Amino acid sequence: MTGMADNTEQSAEPAATPTAAGKRAAARQERRAARLAKQIGSFARRHGGAEGQLAYVGQRGTRIVLVGEDGGWGDLFAHDAAVARDAVARAGITLHDEFAGDFAAKVRTGAYEWRRMAGIQVGG
Repeated sequence: MTGMADNTEQSAEPAATPTAAGKRAAARQERRAARLAKQIGSFARRHGGAEGQLAYVGQRGTRIVLVGEDGGWGDLFAHDAAVARDAVARAGITLHDEFAGDFAAKVRTGAYEWRRMAGIQVGG
């Protein structure tokens, strides 16, 4: 058999190292996720536990919708979907793919929400 040339290329460049700006950005994302996780945990403690759902809202970011075991609800906002996922994972709450079924049925609304929803429906 004749000798065949090895066509695989070997990169002489070392692996790219993160720049100072990249490290600062990663640290900022880390702090944002930690802050959101702390807020999620606080919500969960006040409401006897919590479950959540991530709602992508376009370029603006991701909404973290929270529903407590007592029916209380709220939301937080992350400017990045990865930060939202990281925060939820750190908080250790159950995450649902969609806001429907038993998860949505847990939400308890009050008079304010009903008035507000009615106002939206009639243009107010």
